[in-house]
Amino acid sequence: MAAGGRASGRPAKKKGPSKGTGGQGRRGLEGKGSTPPAEMRHWFKDKARTERVAREERGGQRPGPARQRRSEDAPEHIGGRNPVLEALVAGVPANALYVAQRIEADDRVRDAIKVATERGIALLESTREKLDRLTEGAVHQGIVLQIPAYDYAHPSELIELAQDAAEVPLVIALDGVTDPRNLGAIARSATAFGAHGMLIPSRRSAGVTGGAWKTSAGTLANLRVARAANLTAALREYREAGLFVIGLDGEGSADIGDVDLLGEPLVIVVGSEGKGLSRLVREHCDVVARIPMRAAAESLNAGVAAGVALYEVARHRRR
Repeated sequence: MAAGGRASGRPAKKKGPSKGTGGQGRRGLEGKGSTPPAEMRHWFKDKARTERVAREERGGQRPGPARQRRSEDAPEHIGGRNPVLEALVAGVPANALYVAQRIEADDRVRDAIKVATERGIALLESTREKLDRLTEGAVHQGIVLQIPAYDYAHPSELIELAQDAAEVPLVIALDGVTDPRNLGAIARSATAFGAHGMLIPSRRSAGVTGGAWKTSAGTLANLRVARAANLTAALREYREAGLFVIGLDGEGSADIGDVDLLGEPLVIVVGSEGKGLSRLVREHCDVVARIPMRAAAESLNAGVAAGVALYEVARHRRR
């Protein structure tokens, strides 16, 4: 071996320019971009709260997979400070009042707790995450009222209520109304204008859910709702019992205010906003009436249409 450890007889390599990295080393020094804000980092402790606040500001619900079908015996939940207080004051049956931990209480929260305590309703402290689950992502403002599953009446009970009150029967029936908020709004109008009850089909229809309770502002506590397995069969039985059936439809043959039957025992049927009355239901109506309106408005939603028709009946009967 020659001095320096190099094998003898081999020429030494001459140092000079070497092959480059193609810019990879430079790109590695450029960094990963700006640091994301705290609320975008998966470990951020207030991420759930930030998402909840944004959702409540949008007035929407939590995105996610489709809901599982709810059992008919499962309790319902009303969320929101005004709806909860209105339901408690109206005497809506309730099992428990959930209040979020460290909630910023105002007069509505304090009054709700006071009324719930006076009524013997259980008070439960809960996390915001649990309230989100109970209300299925709807806005709750830190307070949720749990109510038992609704006990529906039989259609004949609605006539009995009118007879017990010595009044001319007035029933509002829903045909294809699937939005619980419309059901709640109709219940509010039905209570205001003296209806003795509401009839809904058991399938393809909104029911008395938490959303309906919330929209009704507690009036569902004073209005009986009956459910029929077959709406047309129930209407036929009402006609046999002496009630007249008036259907609401934009293509009706007369204006609702001009119908001669408004002082008689009545069932008013409201169809869906999109499809109106179904064919079978229309065939079981004594009269199909319309609500007069300007051509610029093609239709009214079910809640508004029911309110207008019920007002006309009440106005006629007062005369």
